[in-house]
Amino acid sequence: MGLIEAICISAEKGVVKTAVGEITLRNDWGIEGDAHAGNWHRQVSILAGESIDRMRRKIPELAHGMFAENIVTRGIDLSVLIIGDSLLIGDEIVLEITRIGKECHNAGCAIQSATGECIMPKEGLFCRVVKGGTIKPGMVVGTAIA
Repeated sequence: MGLIEAICISAEKGVVKTAVGEITLRNDWGIEGDAHAGNWHRQVSILAGESIDRMRRKIPELAHGMFAENIVTRGIDLSVLIIGDSLLIGDEIVLEITRIGKECHNAGCAIQSATGECIMPKEGLFCRVVKGGTIKPGMVVGTAIA
């Protein structure tokens, strides 16, 4: 089991997301008010806080949302998950892993230029909302292996 460390949204795709105090997830849609919401396979993006920590050793000023992640976790090994597995958040929210990694919007972005790598294309998880609800930092997150 792990925790939700941060949650972030943006009104446009391809930009840095802003940390917020809570989000509402809608079934088969995504996060209300986020640009990636819609009827498709990448409704919510997730990144491990431990991965961000590794990048902060190179760029200490990295803030949550700079990788365009919606949810930052802490204390859960996301690397063992595969497509079809689920994340359980709190008592009711279920996210199904639909994709692992993606292409960057901007090849050679500022983060990749400064560090030599970007973690979202390799370590980011993308999900669809199976069962929605409200998420706040500090909530418990666990896995259900397919």
